[in-house]
Amino acid sequence: MIPVGYMAMTVCRRPEWLKAAHVVDIHSVSGCFGGYFLSDYIPLWKHNGWWLFDSPKIIRSMAAENAIGLQGMSLFYYEAHEMEFTGEAWRLFSPEPSIPVNIVQPSQKRLEGFDVVSFSGGSSPECSPLSCNGLAEELPTNSHCLFNSFSEAETSLSTGKFVKCEPGPYRIFAVYSVDWP
Repeated sequence: MIPVGYMAMTVCRRPEWLKAAHVVDIHSVSGCFGGYFLSDYIPLWKHNGWWLFDSPKIIRSMAAENAIGLQGMSLFYYEAHEMEFTGEAWRLFSPEPSIPVNIVQPSQKRLEGFDVVSFSGGSSPECSPLSCNGLAEELPTNSHCLFNSFSEAETSLSTGKFVKCEPGPYRIFAVYSVDWP
C-alpha cells in the first residue's frame, strides 16, 4: 500500500434505501455521501498528484480561505494498493506526474477498512460501489460500509463482484481515521 493523502468529509448515517442493516455510517473514499469539505476543490490546484491532500494543514488552509467550517468533519488518511483492476487484469498506476506529492504521514491512524473506488477518468476518486451502488447489501462489509480486509476487496474485484457497477478501473484504498492536529 502506498500513501496517497488526506480528505476531510462529513460522515453520514446509512441511507434508508441501503438495505444493509449492519452498516451504521459511510466512510467511503468517494464524496457521494456526506461530501468532501470542499466539493469543488480541484480547480484550486492545492491537491497532490493522487488528487487528495498532502497534509491536514493544507485542508485547514483551504477551508479558511473559502470560509468553510470544519466542525463536525472527519479527517481521513488513505493508502492505496499500487495496482488497479481494469475488470480483466491488474495493472500499475501512478500519480499525475505534473503535480507534486509530499505527503506528511500521520503520527497515529486507525484503520476503518478497505474501500473499492472507481477511476474511469483516471484522476480523482469517483464512486465507491459498496455504498453508491448498494453492493454492501450483497457483500460482507463492516459497520462503515467497508471491507474488513484487503484480501476481501481484492478477491471481490478479481471474482467479478463489481462487474456492471461503475466504469473502471477500480482501486483499493485503506481508509484510516486520524485526529485533527
